[in-house]
Amino acid sequence: MVAYRLYCLDGVGRIELADYIDAADDTAAVDKARQLKSGGLKCEVWAGSRLVATLSASELRIGSAR
Repeated sequence: MVAYRLYCLDGVGRIELADYIDAADDTAAVDKARQLKSGGLKCEVWAGSRLVATLSASELRIGSAR
């Protein structure tokens, strides 16, 4: 397992939620982020100092296409 960080931002770019995600790889971490914050504005998934993914509001909708 790898420890990832999830940061969800508000409308002006400030962090409104910060959480840890344990996942086997980048893909699993992004999937977990979508589940945790469905309906959010924008979230970022980080592994250490590496930005893994930026998820827009449309990517965080329940049932969104990948």
